[in-house]
Amino acid sequence: MSQPPLEVADVVRQYGAAFLARYGHTLCGEQHRALRAITLCRTAALGGHKTRCDHCGHEGVAYNPCRNRSCPKCHGVAQAAWLEKRQREVLDAPYEHVVFSLPHDLCPLVLHNPRALYSLLFRSVSQTLVDIAGDPKHLGAEIGGLAVLHTWGGQLQHHPHLHCVLPAGGIAADGSHWVPCRPNFFLPVRVLSRRFRRLYLEGLEHLYREGQLSLTGRCRLLVERKAWKRLLAVLRDKE
Repeated sequence: MSQPPLEVADVVRQYGAAFLARYGHTLCGEQHRALRAITLCRTAALGGHKTRCDHCGHEGVAYNPCRNRSCPKCHGVAQAAWLEKRQREVLDAPYEHVVFSLPHDLCPLVLHNPRALYSLLFRSVSQTLVDIAGDPKHLGAEIGGLAVLHTWGGQLQHHPHLHCVLPAGGIAADGSHWVPCRPNFFLPVRVLSRRFRRLYLEGLEHLYREGQLSLTGRCRLLVERKAWKRLLAVLRDKE
């Protein structure tokens, strides 16, 4: 297998210092350690050992891995094994893919408050899906699934969104049988969208009232209540 022309470690080495200077205060210790580990992985900084061919005498140096769980060099094989195990756990049923995105107007606030606003994203999405699926007018069943957070879009622009993979149906309220979705239809998009928007904005307003948001940098104007109300008004008008 040929080595890729660009690795994640190359990006971190080139832009890591500038990134940390701007956003380092928003990262937890584990994230700081991961960036450092990725930078040093399989370099002389972590030590290594020399190998020698018994036949031709060729010698080479192999540097030690960092073994950080976030390092793509160290955990490719482990990731493949994990995915294979998960495949055996998948229900023998069709699945649906649902995506919930945050509007770009919230991006500065999210960058300064990642833990609070990503946690709110997971809670709002989960509650939205449970509420709408449990409504007898729509599915009338208890559903399950998994959600994966993506913080960037395909062009590497900041674009927080949650990918949800959900079986196309659920368990009846009395637990007696499986309730399938209609063919090629999971839950009404407009209903999901508006419930999600309401729940997220309610949670956002609560965080603001409780003083749990960092309003610095590009967000400093939101300290003024009028500016905050204008932002909420813009968000409420977005489908």
